[in-house]
Amino acid sequence: MLKRIGLAVTAAALLVSGASAETLKWGAARDIYSLDPYSYGDSYTIAFLNHVYEGLVRYDADLKIEPALAASWETVSETVWRFHLRKGVKFHNGAEFTADDVLASLTRVSDDVSPLRGNLPAYKSSKKVDDYTIDIELTGPYPLLLNDLTNIHMFDATWLADNDSLKPTDVGAKIEGYATYHTNGTGPFVTESRVPDSKTVLTRNPAWWDKSQTNIDRIEFIPITSAATRVAAMLSGEINFTENAPSQDLPRLVAQPGLKAMERTDLRTVMIGFNRKPKLHNGADNKFNDLRVRQAFAHALDPQLIQKRIMRGKSRTAGAIIAPEIPGYTEALDKPFDYDPELSAKLLADAGATDMEFTLVCTNDAYVNEEELCQGLINMLSRAGFKPQLDIAPAAAQTPKRAGGQADVYLIGWANEPMLDSYSILLQMIETKTDNAGVFNWGGWSYPEIDKLIVQASTEMDRTKRLALQTKALEMTKEEIIMLPLHQQPMAWVMTDQIDRIVQLPDNKSRHWLTRFAE
Repeated sequence: MLKRIGLAVTAAALLVSGASAETLKWGAARDIYSLDPYSYGDSYTIAFLNHVYEGLVRYDADLKIEPALAASWETVSETVWRFHLRKGVKFHNGAEFTADDVLASLTRVSDDVSPLRGNLPAYKSSKKVDDYTIDIELTGPYPLLLNDLTNIHMFDATWLADNDSLKPTDVGAKIEGYATYHTNGTGPFVTESRVPDSKTVLTRNPAWWDKSQTNIDRIEFIPITSAATRVAAMLSGEINFTENAPSQDLPRLVAQPGLKAMERTDLRTVMIGFNRKPKLHNGADNKFNDLRVRQAFAHALDPQLIQKRIMRGKSRTAGAIIAPEIPGYTEALDKPFDYDPELSAKLLADAGATDMEFTLVCTNDAYVNEEELCQGLINMLSRAGFKPQLDIAPAAAQTPKRAGGQADVYLIGWANEPMLDSYSILLQMIETKTDNAGVFNWGGWSYPEIDKLIVQASTEMDRTKRLALQTKALEMTKEEIIMLPLHQQPMAWVMTDQIDRIVQLPDNKSRHWLTRFAE
């Protein structure tokens, strides 16, 4: 029996006739990794590319799933979903969007070498039914397919074939291709030009299938990695929007006539990961495999000091590896470890690890105040008897180290996007690394009892029972300190007061097809 699901998209407001065109000069803290959304599982890059590419479904302003390139869908069986595609959609090159494009896109993203294959963990195959209908077959019952599909972008099959791009690129492996520097989506903006680390320019797509709500005619995305330079650019008018304003500079920015700010904490939990291989990168025995050493690490950190001084009171201290808004969260797990340097020193001594030298690998362009945060972590750990060294550099240099298991200890953030469910972090970061699982299990650990819970959750269609399994897995993750959460980081957007409407959600994604300048 076919089960019908959600058939309509809420109509958006039409552009006012004759509205003035505006240029959004977007000053970002870092560049995107690639124009190919399948090249790396980086939520910031994927969020930017949502302006150009689209999925079969999407999140609305309440973070609820609604139709996008698929007008409707239904379950044919417990393992087969049928999607009815929206007719009349055109790619930016004028080609019509059909089932062939969905088939090619799903084949590409699920390829064995695709960095995003883990974002479709239950995907088995897809089959074209007709030009506007496609079936997706799963490996078994799976409750989160729609969540997964929100950011699986659709490509033009002919464009991929013509440009030798049927295989995905891979930022981590430094594999590039035509799609690294060129786009052809269906979304609200078209890529005009890109110079990596300098500027990416988008222009509004007048043929977008949806009703545009923006009067932005042009987006100039300008990465400015220096916080001081980004602030100066905002004050001088060189840029008119940034979604990464330094917290220490907010008072000065909002005091400037013509500027305003929006603040909140986001879904991203910043945490510490431990390499669990037998040897550290320097060849010494890896004593982080001893729980007492991980406990010592946790008790060496002062959550209040981090929140009040390093994060200037803007962050939310976390005891759990997921934010309260993420399904699977429980308040009982959200208690951070007590700051107790004496206990930390004792645990280190008991484990025979007082002489262990190791390196903390941090980026300086991915998280809020991360350079100051990492230096603060080094100081606190040193006072407790650890012998850490700091290795800090841009994400482009540090990602291969972390992903390649060359980082003894590392900083990482996880927002559970695009799934917006705790199954995301459990599957991607906690489960033992296999074909589709553990893509971000950079430490190389393996806990069969936790794996069993995650696998059970993956096929449990009863939401209450599924979340109970995931919460239990999160509890065991906390007990073993597989990851050590620090906080949900603050988000501060600063913009000119000429921006009349902008949507700020806790996923910290800019949706500039909804942004409007004052008329």
